[in-house]
Amino acid sequence: MKKTYYLFNPGTLERKDNTLKFTPLEEDADGNELRCGTPRYLPVEDISEFYVFGSLKASSSLFNFLGQKDIAVHFFDYYENYTGSFMPRDSLLSGRMILAQTSAYQSKKKRLAIAKKFIEGAAFNMVKNLKYYNKRGKELDDLISQIESLAASAEESSNVQELMGLEGNIRICYYQAFDVILNDFQMEGRSKQPPKNEVNALISFGNMMCYSQCLRAIHQTQLNPTISYLHTPGERRYSLALDLSEIFKPIIVDRVIFKVLNKREIQAKHFDTKLNKCILNESGKKIFVKAIEEKLQETFKHRSLGRNVSFKHLIKLECYKLAKHLLEMEEYKPFKMYW
Repeated sequence: MKKTYYLFNPGTLERKDNTLKFTPLEEDADGNELRCGTPRYLPVEDISEFYVFGSLKASSSLFNFLGQKDIAVHFFDYYENYTGSFMPRDSLLSGRMILAQTSAYQSKKKRLAIAKKFIEGAAFNMVKNLKYYNKRGKELDDLISQIESLAASAEESSNVQELMGLEGNIRICYYQAFDVILNDFQMEGRSKQPPKNEVNALISFGNMMCYSQCLRAIHQTQLNPTISYLHTPGERRYSLALDLSEIFKPIIVDRVIFKVLNKREIQAKHFDTKLNKCILNESGKKIFVKAIEEKLQETFKHRSLGRNVSFKHLIKLECYKLAKHLLEMEEYKPFKMYW
């Protein structure tokens, strides 16, 4: 199985025959670059994608090579904001699929129906999380009822703008539960750009990782990532990944956040708070990324397929289901956690 590699340190990435060589770098007091670690050689056939959190020096010939080998690179800045991705050429793009996606977007009825499915799946998985902790004495009955009521009213929505407002209200209720579920940290409402505290820092960082996973899965199918249904397509953004990530953020990102904070794998010492913003420091980032990767590799028995699949592969399966719906082969039903 191909692996995801996370580059936390600044360095140089270059091709060495059929391997990749990563050399860690740092600057001296005069700004001169110094090699600060042993170069690491990575067999290219073992690599699925890179997540880059430090400064990376690379040439165009390297990216040509990565493109040939179908290796994606996702970039994050110092403040853990997702800044973009290098994606290999869309070798799977299909004219028939693009026409089907566009036709579904241009039809108000079809677009609204798909957008409602994303809300349905997201709300169900949020409630599933809350019910899990409610059974463990966290007293979340009122919030569960509010979210279920809001989700049920989605069927009455007559346009996507109403749905987006409804989704926002569902999120407000859902995030109120974080202060009940978490033992040592308080969320105190959602804040982003910048996140004001530790919980918001984890949510923002985790959501961007989930988004990039959805983007990668879309590129491995015939779907076009710029044509979406819940989020409005815009210039220079892959909005279909935003649609799909709504379903998976509760069951991947939020589950990991509850785990690493309540088990104290991540503590206050793993954050830096400066200039009115809170971000993970390097050690905290490594712990959180490792926990997310473990969740993506975790497997469960898939009801329809009758075999074990990983959460990472589950995202690709969701893309296939959406593609079948767009081609009018099978009605799209969002993934709902059933355990």
